[in-house]
Amino acid sequence: MSGNRIDDIAIGLRTRITKTVSESDVYLFAGITGDLDPNHVDEEYCRKTSLGHRVAHGALIVGYTSAASTRILQDFDRPMVSVGYDRIRFLKPVYFGDTLTIEYEITGIERERERTVARIEVKNQRDELVALATHIMQLVD
Repeated sequence: MSGNRIDDIAIGLRTRITKTVSESDVYLFAGITGDLDPNHVDEEYCRKTSLGHRVAHGALIVGYTSAASTRILQDFDRPMVSVGYDRIRFLKPVYFGDTLTIEYEITGIERERERTVARIEVKNQRDELVALATHIMQLVD
């Protein structure tokens, strides 16, 4: 999609990406962020919890959604940056080996502020909704 004005972006524009959550994704993320909570890195600990197994960080899942926001406007002529996520909800645990599908849809345009508003849904391989969010992106010069 080419263009350089906010009016060149259509409400309803969508993209979808799929990503399998690997053990290395989780461990690299844990190392980068310093979030070594046992829920993410200690299988024995997790077996004794209602989770049953290690789970991916919620913030890692948000990172995957960022890839969708980059893809949706990759051919747009002006740069856009994320200015925030609203109402992020983690509805179900995401386990190592889960394959996630991220659906990203532009649902609104704030013309005066040159922003897009998007709905994000993340589902696992069983088509279960595991996360939701609203994402706001801003055009920059």
